[in-house]
Amino acid sequence: MEFERRINYYELDGMNIVHHSNYIRYMEEARIFFLDQIGLPYKKIEDNGIMIPVLEVNYKYKYPARFGDIIIVKVKVSEFDGIKLLINYEILNKETGVILGVGTTKHCFTNSEMKPISLKKFNKEFYELLEKQKD
Repeated sequence: MEFERRINYYELDGMNIVHHSNYIRYMEEARIFFLDQIGLPYKKIEDNGIMIPVLEVNYKYKYPARFGDIIIVKVKVSEFDGIKLLINYEILNKETGVILGVGTTKHCFTNSEMKPISLKKFNKEFYELLEKQKD
């Protein structure tokens, strides 16, 4: 799945490149878009008493983005067992195809009290939608 967005001026730092913290936000935006696209809008997830907290985030910077660039964030589920979810990201410059960086986020599933749950037992429909996305 691919998510596309234009770089805004306010996302730049003093060197006129995208501030490093924004790449984590781009992964978050792409993850929310991805969930929408597979039929799991985040509001629906939360309305069903499920939370998906971030356990880990990792990003390797390769090349900076600049104001006005259009980036593509490729999102791919690499691991999913109903309890934990690992998502891989690749961020590219749309015009040049240059890879700007790669990253991962690791998540677990909890109920609204932040107690870990098995999605397979808690909500089989959601489990099956995510299971289809695995590599």
